[in-house]
Amino acid sequence: MTLQRRTFVRGTAAAALGAFVAHAGTAAAVAAPRPDRGNAGAGGPSGKLGPATSLDGRPFPDYDFSRANRLPAEMTGYWEKSFDVGGTTRTAKVYISADTPIRAYYTVIAVPEGTDTASFLWKSGWRDIADSRDEGLFVLEPGPGGWASAEVERQYVDAAMAFYQSNRYFSIFGEHYLVGYDGGAAPLEAWAVAHPLRVIAQAYLGSTGLPQDYLGSFASRTFDGTTDAGYTTVTFPEGFPLIRYDETVLPTWYIDPAASVDASLAYWRTANDTVPTAVRDQTLGRVWSQSADSQRWMTSHAGPISQVAVSDRPVSYFNARTTAQVDAFLTYYTRYENFFAYGNALFERADLSAPGVEIRTMLVDGDLREYIVYVPASARQLWGSRAPVVFVWPGNTQTARLFLDATDWISVADDGGAVLVVIGEQYSASSVSVSHTDSVVFFQQLREVLLAEYDVDPTRFYSTGQSAGSMVSQRFAIAMPEYFAAVAATSGGIAPTAAGTVNVEGVVYPAANEPIPSYFVYGEGDLSNLRGTVWDGTTNTLDQMVAYHLANNGLTLDDVEDRQGVVSGFQDRLRTWEWHQPGTDVPVYRLTLNEFRSHNTIPEETPLLWDFLKSYRSEIAPDGQVVRWYSPSGFTVAGDETQILP
Repeated sequence: MTLQRRTFVRGTAAAALGAFVAHAGTAAAVAAPRPDRGNAGAGGPSGKLGPATSLDGRPFPDYDFSRANRLPAEMTGYWEKSFDVGGTTRTAKVYISADTPIRAYYTVIAVPEGTDTASFLWKSGWRDIADSRDEGLFVLEPGPGGWASAEVERQYVDAAMAFYQSNRYFSIFGEHYLVGYDGGAAPLEAWAVAHPLRVIAQAYLGSTGLPQDYLGSFASRTFDGTTDAGYTTVTFPEGFPLIRYDETVLPTWYIDPAASVDASLAYWRTANDTVPTAVRDQTLGRVWSQSADSQRWMTSHAGPISQVAVSDRPVSYFNARTTAQVDAFLTYYTRYENFFAYGNALFERADLSAPGVEIRTMLVDGDLREYIVYVPASARQLWGSRAPVVFVWPGNTQTARLFLDATDWISVADDGGAVLVVIGEQYSASSVSVSHTDSVVFFQQLREVLLAEYDVDPTRFYSTGQSAGSMVSQRFAIAMPEYFAAVAATSGGIAPTAAGTVNVEGVVYPAANEPIPSYFVYGEGDLSNLRGTVWDGTTNTLDQMVAYHLANNGLTLDDVEDRQGVVSGFQDRLRTWEWHQPGTDVPVYRLTLNEFRSHNTIPEETPLLWDFLKSYRSEIAPDGQVVRWYSPSGFTVAGDETQILP
């Protein structure tokens, strides 16, 4: 398995699934007769789970600074949470593997009736999968009388999912894999229909599907420009076609349905914009691939990678190979942005166990910190022993692992031969969340590690980040521009104070007032201090940041190449302005407004950041002056670089 983009052939997915199944190390038969479904003696991995420990009334976990970017050790293991649903006590289970990070991926499972949950998790192989990837499981359980209808179970599922998505015992990625068995399948699918932006992919075994009237009640609902709390509302042009719920691309697999799932199948085929005719696949069964010419928002970056499948072959729920195949289907995908449809993106999930990926730790000011280094094979192929380096600073509360997946920097690094260094944050507001701290010291130590242990070009060190991570990059650009050849970041703006200083995590530095090539991308629905454009007559952080960088280059707003901006991207959502060094065609500041997104970055923006960064390099001359060069080819054409005057 490599981190290069995988070719996922719609309708012939067995090869891709086979690679995952082989990696999972399972060898049991794929199929078994239907009577074995509830047989806890069907076999599985060794190592039983003990009784679940109750979370009811339990104190929140203490900070555990010995575990960089991981949940506190006291929270690993098997837990139970109870809910009062209409006077009946219902329960859900949580399994957290020994090294589960903060904000990890979780698989939400609605277990079959007539089985003990602990036995099911270890015999089916789900516990082994969670352990192998340092992830978590959230498990919905039937009531005393078994699973009821989707409508009756809605109150329980909503209560359980609300706890799972926001609590102080553990934290989650924010996008979910769903797996429902038998009577639990329809209630879980009903939640997916109501919350499609929060689901990466789903699989249902022995499902009865959902009734047409329930599906129809959501199909025509639309997503408007309302953003999460604290962000600016997006205003769409008159006549703009809003995304419907039944246009939310969501990979779906039905396995051995217990009844007709025709209504559900039709709903998800519409949502995934599939071809009219299924292709037979050995593993998935009948597969309807997303149309090659699909214009769905969620796959505008990745292309038509989604699919809907139905396998009529009976399977054993306690068969580890079956579970591995389900998991392989789900985890081929990842997703980012769970509340704003126009920024929501489905794409391929990276394999962080692949060659070239190193998850490392170091002590920073006495605290253990995690970081990820990714060296693609293309780094040596393209650059020999002098590969460029991109330091990636995640947004607030986002771990290095989460952000590496969410931004698709992996694909960009593969294409450009760039070494990635993704910074792990430190515990902040709670013992299960993180934020940036000691960034200057951390970078200085990381720089020395890169120079000592990797084949990198010290003249091509770049900084990028999102939100709070963008603010880290912006602070470096203002106070310590000599550290980087260029910066390019998204949705977090910083400008010097009236006193000409910038605060870097509690330490005040004077602004250098020196030019550094910079690029900034933000959304129309972004932070309130980024509202509007630099042309709207109001003054906020956006205006102050742009003015600072332009002044350092001897420029003003009027020196822009085109005041209307250059329109590009899917649905013409990107509007870009560029300023050049006086008297040259060398871009020194670039600004992009994404007119159809909220605060969170989207994968389409990541290649834009690299396209800007790659064209610059810098050195510190003997007199201490920073000397910079620009290469329109990104240093792939000999002799095309131009020195940028200070």
